[in-house]
Amino acid sequence: MNVVRASTYSVIATGARLLAALVVIKLVAWFAGPEGVGKMGQFMSLMSLLAVLAGGGIGTGVVKYVAEYRHDTAKLARLLSAALWYAVCASCAMCVVTLIFNRPITQWLMGDLRYQGVIQVLAVAQLGIALANYGLAVINGFMDVRRLALVQVVGSMGSIVAVVLLARAFQLYGALLALIVGQLALLVVGFPALKRSGYFLPVMFRARYDREMVSRLAAFSVMTLVSALLPPLVGIGVRDHLAGQFGWQQVGYWQAVSKVSDAYLLFATSAINIYYLPKLASTHDRASLVAELQKAYRIVLPVVAALAAVVYAQRSLVTRVLFSANFYEAKALYAPQLIGDVLKIASFILSYLMLAKAMTRLFVASECVFAISYVALVYVFTAYFGLIGAMYAFAVNYLLYLTFNVVVARRYLRGVER
Repeated sequence: MNVVRASTYSVIATGARLLAALVVIKLVAWFAGPEGVGKMGQFMSLMSLLAVLAGGGIGTGVVKYVAEYRHDTAKLARLLSAALWYAVCASCAMCVVTLIFNRPITQWLMGDLRYQGVIQVLAVAQLGIALANYGLAVINGFMDVRRLALVQVVGSMGSIVAVVLLARAFQLYGALLALIVGQLALLVVGFPALKRSGYFLPVMFRARYDREMVSRLAAFSVMTLVSALLPPLVGIGVRDHLAGQFGWQQVGYWQAVSKVSDAYLLFATSAINIYYLPKLASTHDRASLVAELQKAYRIVLPVVAALAAVVYAQRSLVTRVLFSANFYEAKALYAPQLIGDVLKIASFILSYLMLAKAMTRLFVASECVFAISYVALVYVFTAYFGLIGAMYAFAVNYLLYLTFNVVVARRYLRGVER
């Protein structure tokens, strides 16, 4: 599977996911306005947080080790049994914890106990979400991009149907429920697709503790947990700060522009996840690693820059179509956000080298440092520039992160054998 074909399937799958996400945003903007969009952002951050914790943070580790062990049936069987055991235990634990603390979680995130029921549903759904992510990681590790795209497309179509039905019936509450249904739809579609694959092994459905493999997954999952947990936690903290400084309506404008970025960047991040992570994990000589990284910059980065330029040129239309006329003030926030988007993808391409080569301590330290620096920059820049300061903070922080990753990549490549 070459990068062009992988990117083609990735675009199809991402387009379906993007359509589902845009339907949610549009309906919430209609029914609940900027305030509802801001609260939806809080709930989606919680979903991301729980999904990673419930799966034990092993998704990226499964992709890496499946890519390495796919020609060694014995090791692969041990890995997958251990991964399933890990995911089941972690998801059950998170379900119990979330149910116990659902009331304070609801009050903290949503500021309204009417949403307590949807938090409880999310807690119970954790096992299904963890299993869905496990299945997708296995498919991704085998670089079966076509099957992965099919699962994501069918799952996204089911999610759209759920969003339309539930949002019309229950407005914001229904839209939040539909987000959960969309994740579970991936399980319903994904496991049959995995079972019909040519690389299916019965052991994929057998959970078993294996000390060596669990240890490897645990060490690797620390990086995934940190990288996946920090963004929603930071997002929650930034929203709380912005709400306290400017009010929830202003948070809605910030959230709207951020969601536009998330939407079009899905194409780039999906291609990196689907192709480059398993490719870098299974590549060991310097020349091949450099070639893959150069290929990513030649193909992915120009596309992201072009998309950012189009979004900026059409920001009025994008805002009106995706949200509503009530979001007019959000247009002023696009320029620094889009510059930050390009810097973000440029840095992500290099940061995946740390993930693929399991540079655990360095990766964890860098994620923590740059999460803290982003929050600090938000506080400083918003004090001087107002709401748009949050966008300045985003761009400056990713410029610093890109510089850091360039230094790390150069040092690592110098130590790799030719």
